[in-house]
Amino acid sequence: MLTLPLWRLLGTVIALATLPWSVYAADPAAGTKPLRQRGVPVPVTEEMTGAGIVSSGVTLPAIPPVSGSRDKPVPSWGKPLPYPIVIADRRNNRLIEIAPNKQVIWEFPSPNLKIYRGNDDVFFSPDGRKLMVNEEDNYDIHIVDYETRQISWTYGVADTRGSGPEFFNYPDDAHLLADGTVLTADIRNCRIVFIDPKSAKVLQQWGQPGHCRHDPPRYLNLPNGSTPLDNGDVMITEIPGSWISRVSRDGKLVWAAQAPHVSYPSDAYPTRDGQVIVADYAKPGRVVIFDPQTHKIVWEYFVRSGEAMLDHPSLALELPNGDVILNDDHRHRVLVIDRQTKAIIWQYGTTDQPGHQPGYLFYPDGLDIDVFHDWKSALKR
Repeated sequence: MLTLPLWRLLGTVIALATLPWSVYAADPAAGTKPLRQRGVPVPVTEEMTGAGIVSSGVTLPAIPPVSGSRDKPVPSWGKPLPYPIVIADRRNNRLIEIAPNKQVIWEFPSPNLKIYRGNDDVFFSPDGRKLMVNEEDNYDIHIVDYETRQISWTYGVADTRGSGPEFFNYPDDAHLLADGTVLTADIRNCRIVFIDPKSAKVLQQWGQPGHCRHDPPRYLNLPNGSTPLDNGDVMITEIPGSWISRVSRDGKLVWAAQAPHVSYPSDAYPTRDGQVIVADYAKPGRVVIFDPQTHKIVWEYFVRSGEAMLDHPSLALELPNGDVILNDDHRHRVLVIDRQTKAIIWQYGTTDQPGHQPGYLFYPDGLDIDVFHDWKSALKR
């Protein structure tokens, strides 16, 4: 772990003094009791701090303008990785974007460990201009402006857990929706919440803190995934029982299915043909694609030992070409697996060796695909 210099420590004090007033404002429902007092402080361990404030140290290229979308992506790089990826490099406390040629092209190191530490998942906004980030063991979520590399919005109180307004208890898998609403799972509060960033109010909630059981959407049991779908529905992942459920935006259950061969489901996602892809956060880990109607496995990656074995993969996505990309968290790498041969055809990070310099990651826990910026053309200039 890196030792913070004095100026970094002073920055922490300044950051605390400039937290949004809404964090300290009184909750009308609780009289004059400050919201902060209604939360429970969480001790920060050495593991949670990770490597401290680190950077790859490379000179970053100029950011190309947004010219693509998820429906009409920028030109592909082809195999093995068609687009750059932004990685939530959790224990390096940074976001980092890697091109298919493994060049570091964008980076957001923690500006301050008190307010930004342990980024867990990262997802682009629908317009490609913002990044939605959650920090499970820092108990907050952020919006990061991609172009300016600045935190533009925060919800939750750092190092403080709770279930009332402004608090989380292990937030996971946050997304910024097209209408501006923030969607996130709040694992230990057993709920999914929709938040209005402008007012910081919870617009909608599925599940109830203290009532952790599988009966979606009324009750949820440790949900660690809340994936928005194209039609507005949400795919919810619950850890106990490996339940994957689809719920309409107005709160109606569309279907629920238990993921086969999965002991600890992490962040289920849809595939292009309507199947479900989910990582099994275990050792050895696996990735399963299954039909939610028949519950049958249509594809599976599982290796018991050796270089190809997964150790606690936390997110698997289907690439536009059908191959699979995933975080292999405890082996400190991101992999692309060929869908047909099940061979590892691309890797970033050095297997079993954490680090922060180019070519290294430290517990990569989330990723998203950058189909918005034409880095392929920009890097040729």
